[in-house]
Amino acid sequence: MTKTIKIEGMMCGHCENRVKKALSALDGVTDADVSFEKGTAILNLHDDVKDDVIKSAVDEAGYKVLSID
Repeated sequence: MTKTIKIEGMMCGHCENRVKKALSALDGVTDADVSFEKGTAILNLHDDVKDDVIKSAVDEAGYKVLSID
């Protein structure tokens, strides 16, 4: 299962790494492919992770979730 997240506010590789670390730490996430250039994160999941949990992790890292598909 995958989820694609549009994220606002990532400007560089440091931002990308910060978001990747936050998302990778969530239970159920096996991999997080984050791109500051595209403003996206693609999560590979082995368990369902609720959208509000994902949003909260991105918010705490200092960025804004625009959408989750």
